[in-house]
Amino acid sequence: MATRRQMSFCGKVGFGKSSCNKIVSSAEAVAMIRSGDTVAFSGFVGIGTPEAVICALEKRFLETGEPSNLTLVFAAAPGNGKDKGLNRLAHDGLVKRLIGGHFKLVPKLAQLAVSGKCEAYNLPLGIISHLFREIAGGKPGLISKVGLRTFIDPRIDGGKINSKTIENLVKLTEINGKEWLFYKTFPIHVAILRGTTADPSGNVTMEKEALTLDNLTIATAAKNSGGIVIAQVERIAAAGSLNPRDIKIPGHLVDWVVVAEPEHHMQTYATPYNGAFSGEFRAPPDSAASMELNERKIIARRGALELRMGDVVNLGIGVPEGVAVVATEEGIIDKITLTTESGTIGGTPQSGLDFGAAKNPESIIDQNQMFDLIDGGGLDIAVLGFAQFDAQANVNVSRFGDVLAGAGGFINISQNTRRLVFCGTFTKDLRTEIRDGKLVILQEGQAKFIEKVEQITFSGEYARETHQTVLIVTERCVFSLTSDGLELIEVAPGIDIERDIVAHMNFSPIIREPREMAAEIFADGPMNLDQLLLERMLSERIEFDAERSTRPPAMGWTPASSIRRLVTPSFEEKPTMPTSQTSDIQTLTNQINEMLAKFNMPGVDPAALIREQARNIEAVAQATQVANKGAYGVAEKQLELFRAASSQLLMVFEDAALAPKERSELAKQAYEVALNGSREITSMAVKASENAFAITRKRMTEIFEQFRKTATTRKDA
Repeated sequence: MATRRQMSFCGKVGFGKSSCNKIVSSAEAVAMIRSGDTVAFSGFVGIGTPEAVICALEKRFLETGEPSNLTLVFAAAPGNGKDKGLNRLAHDGLVKRLIGGHFKLVPKLAQLAVSGKCEAYNLPLGIISHLFREIAGGKPGLISKVGLRTFIDPRIDGGKINSKTIENLVKLTEINGKEWLFYKTFPIHVAILRGTTADPSGNVTMEKEALTLDNLTIATAAKNSGGIVIAQVERIAAAGSLNPRDIKIPGHLVDWVVVAEPEHHMQTYATPYNGAFSGEFRAPPDSAASMELNERKIIARRGALELRMGDVVNLGIGVPEGVAVVATEEGIIDKITLTTESGTIGGTPQSGLDFGAAKNPESIIDQNQMFDLIDGGGLDIAVLGFAQFDAQANVNVSRFGDVLAGAGGFINISQNTRRLVFCGTFTKDLRTEIRDGKLVILQEGQAKFIEKVEQITFSGEYARETHQTVLIVTERCVFSLTSDGLELIEVAPGIDIERDIVAHMNFSPIIREPREMAAEIFADGPMNLDQLLLERMLSERIEFDAERSTRPPAMGWTPASSIRRLVTPSFEEKPTMPTSQTSDIQTLTNQINEMLAKFNMPGVDPAALIREQARNIEAVAQATQVANKGAYGVAEKQLELFRAASSQLLMVFEDAALAPKERSELAKQAYEVALNGSREITSMAVKASENAFAITRKRMTEIFEQFRKTATTRKDA
């Protein structure tokens, strides 16, 4: 008797149809699933969720009792929080084991897990996404730091949800003296995926899908495990008619194609189809949003104050979504790049049952590729929610008694993003109002700052060890994670620290000299956040990070990514509307002085270099004061050029391995490339303020002449 894999290459053996046609009914497709199989599903909420095939699988089980004892694997939660998606498969006997990243939208499966009716694991969404890739490549497992010190760590729970779950899928290991987690791979017998169009040979495109997810890697993982692939689509194209560049799942990886009814193939659970989600067209920009001035907007506004020009941002579900609304309202949405863990970059991330999609995205990449970016530190800032905070600065968002929400992408994002802002109300279900610019608590809710969280989804201890910058923003106060613990650093106007803060915490925070939250947050009308983003003081914008400093390439200009890692944003100081840049110049001068003291730079006068830097900054400051918005854009470009050129020169002298002649040559290259860059900026400046440009041009000439002299001096030496 032929195996399922042999049958897949023979066409539809057993159904009496043509061997070259892989199109079958949903009932015929699920008939190939056997009891005990491990079945992997695509889907992010309703996006990419193969609803028609899932319905057929449920129907077969209810009518025949087969297949039984399945292991269901899913990265995100393919469900709507009620009856759709994988909620349909929550039947006793059908499920033996669950391996999932998120459970909030599949509550029926979550209930099976917490009740102990099946084995169950909650692993980080990004880990499961990457495990598909490791399985496809025949690897024994995945090595990652994601999950250390959280409930995923085998020293705590190992990702196990109940006592019935015995097998260890996560192992602690050590490489080069550092701790890592090893996630065990396993074979996938069936992959159930979704696309838009298929041809009779099984080639699948995804032109109308809002996301591409992990479809290709899941299909490859199943085939390389000796399993089968079922693809749900909405239409069939003629053989040979599909553009090969549009094919996301090659036909040789697909065994059966199921054409779904429209009601089982909506683009999301909320939207039948929106071309602005899939990139078919660009919808008109959203009109300026306006949130009611309440506790949620206060939190969103304070969170938005941490945004920096050009930031690559991830926003969590719930209160953090308000940051995008505030950014739109304040006119800075085009100054940042919003991303989702599902794979969208740019555009406007959607919420509710559209979550995972983005309107007018700049690009859509595979989910596992997005987690490469996240795990590698590609996000500048993440604004995430929280449900519980404890005395050790641990955060819980994943489990509360018998309620299993799951970690989702939270652990990947929170552990690998250098700047974190946790946003949420101070207590649960409270009521507030704003009177005359002051916050008034009308009714307190349940405490969220407790002695010990029920489950560790974010480890405060690990964050301190990795030197993450962490803020906790609520409607009445702001905390900062320090080496000593949580410190109260800001208090809302009208709030009494003892009565309204300490009295509702189950532990005592560090209290030194907290300042008052910015008054603009509590006032009607815009905060002028666009102006703040442009005029933020330089000492708040940049800081030198010696640990992340890297030497420049041998030829050409230093990449922007290298400069960003050398000179990175800092939000240790309160964002304010600057009135003078004098103190800012002094602060940055002190930072440069401290930085230079760490390096041995023969033949270079640090004091002179500091003076030159001060003159650079002063020139930009003067340009800022006299320029209009157009001219400021030029000043910002000039500042970027100053910073890059200075960083280039400093890194040259930092590398002790370079010979004097090599240093001289690199310094000369920095000068020449910077000069070329200034010509491009000159064309922009013609349209800007002449006074502002005159100031920056004068200083540019002086500093480049200084670079030239430095390079010449070193070469002669």
